[in-house]
Amino acid sequence: MCGIAGFIDFNNRSSKEILQECTNVLAHRGPDGCGFEFFQHENLQVGLGHRRLSIIDLSSAAGQPMWYKHFNIIFNGEMYNYAEVKTQLESLGHTFITHSDTEVVLHAWEEWGPKMIDRFIGMFVFVIYDTQKKELYCFRDRAGVKPFYYYHHNGLFLFASELKSFHKHPQFKKEINLQAVHQFLQYGYIIAPLSIFKHTHKLLPGHYLSCKTSDASISIQKYWDVYDAYNKPKLDISAEEAKKHTEELLISACKYRMVSDVPVGVFLSGGYDSTAVTALLAAHQEDKLKTYTIGFFEEDHNEAPFAKKVADHLQTDHTEHYCTTKEAQEIIPGIPFYCDEPFGDSSIIPTTLVSRLARQEVTVALSADAGDETFAGYAKYPLALGFLKKMNAFPSIVRKPAGRLLQYIPDALLIGVTGNTAVPIKKQRFSQILRQSTISIGGLQDQLLSQVYTNEQLNTLLKDLIAKPASFFDSENMLNEKLGDLDKMLAIDYKTYMPDDILVKVDRAGMSVSLEGREPLLDHRIIEFVAQLPENFKMKGDNKKYLLKEIVHDYVPRDMMERPKMGFGVPVFKWLRGDLKYYADEYMSPAAFQRHGLFRQDGVDHIMKQFFSGDRNYNNLFWYLLMFQMWYKQWMD
Repeated sequence: MCGIAGFIDFNNRSSKEILQECTNVLAHRGPDGCGFEFFQHENLQVGLGHRRLSIIDLSSAAGQPMWYKHFNIIFNGEMYNYAEVKTQLESLGHTFITHSDTEVVLHAWEEWGPKMIDRFIGMFVFVIYDTQKKELYCFRDRAGVKPFYYYHHNGLFLFASELKSFHKHPQFKKEINLQAVHQFLQYGYIIAPLSIFKHTHKLLPGHYLSCKTSDASISIQKYWDVYDAYNKPKLDISAEEAKKHTEELLISACKYRMVSDVPVGVFLSGGYDSTAVTALLAAHQEDKLKTYTIGFFEEDHNEAPFAKKVADHLQTDHTEHYCTTKEAQEIIPGIPFYCDEPFGDSSIIPTTLVSRLARQEVTVALSADAGDETFAGYAKYPLALGFLKKMNAFPSIVRKPAGRLLQYIPDALLIGVTGNTAVPIKKQRFSQILRQSTISIGGLQDQLLSQVYTNEQLNTLLKDLIAKPASFFDSENMLNEKLGDLDKMLAIDYKTYMPDDILVKVDRAGMSVSLEGREPLLDHRIIEFVAQLPENFKMKGDNKKYLLKEIVHDYVPRDMMERPKMGFGVPVFKWLRGDLKYYADEYMSPAAFQRHGLFRQDGVDHIMKQFFSGDRNYNNLFWYLLMFQMWYKQWMD
């Protein structure tokens, strides 16, 4: 795991010193070394910078940027099956001088060009500059584990692992993208390809970008899409056959991610996903596995006892640490720096804490993200399917008037009837859905399950009326119309919530302490197979993650595992109403909001009033506003 940065400057206003500054601000991603290549051509400049976290081949020979003939590469990530690809290349006459996966990528590029990507299993972002053709190629991995930002404006093309690199280039213009602000407040994260800045984008997962310096043209190509797997015909396979093959893929994926020249550990929460990774590794390797868990004194947030039981059963070398409130709160000031753009998932706090714990002993940690999006683990899936079934039982001629009527029912009456104080904040969403001619699962997933705030509600907060930006939440039409509703939700989450929230959180938390995170469940071979399985292998009735659970129960007793799902979080809203109330005074005063003038003060005042009165419906929005204000002070003031 490393950090990369670079540019193509068609104005000849850059320098090696600027390149070094853009790169060295990423030192937390790569504390073990740095390297730079600066090319001064007749009418343009090209810079490639690299910060290294040494994982495979710790020698200086494996440093970057790395040369092979007229190809120069900077690489962030790992190619887990590089040894097999290396053997193929050796049979074709290639010889190697290092033991690194980076050198294998360079030789594969010479041999197969862009098509070589199909041969690799890994998480990666890499940039290859062909000094003969003067062409630059930038690749991002299939699922989007590794980040890649680029800026293209006024003859300057910048790229980096994190946005903070761009701030070090004097020609970078910091102009806020209002559509991204809208998206952040609506979901709590910004969905690729959008970024918080204008002219700045995230390269989509499964895509590569090429730039021909001869005419300054940039093109983007897709090489992999999870929708392609979901759009294939379902496999005619028994549940037992599906279980056997899935287990084989999981074992292979886990073993690959143990390849390292430095110590490796596993994050263990005691839930099904992390238990699956831990159990499969513990059963198929001789060395005792190192596992790590963060515990909290607040019982509602504490999974440590469950993780300890699993660790004892699997006989791992287990480390747990109970965090104090002070330790957790100390993470908050660093969130804007490490995340670069507004980020609203407060579980980055415990994720950073467990990363710090693991980094005391290991340099690589396996995480079990993507289990919910692959095997159907979220409670929202049966909830949405049940709601859709009920709504479609009523013709639109009945639903539409009911939706219009709902807008005028007093909030107090709704709370009195339902006993649920969350009903008023969701009233507009229900009303909007009911008034639609047809209710699709994609629309339901977006409007009811993913949006925290509706378009109408945002318009009471934002000064300027901003159209909702398009995203993959609107992409249901790209999926086979015969595909089941559960699979559609899984596919959409794999392209939205997972890469732009979950994987951002894990990357930034780990990199803040120079810890490489590896994701076995994101091995593309797993999703390509599971996507083609019948839906009832993933969710049987209301039994979520059916297939994965059946695999886990062969390693860990069922009665040890079956418990209510517990989110990985901290009581941040309680803190903000108590110990951390001063954050509102520092970051959310009228004067602080006037610095950018993006929000209506009456809308902000309403949110703050409701939040501090104890109304839980405003918890997320208050936190999002705070995160935006902290980000603004970090990067714009």
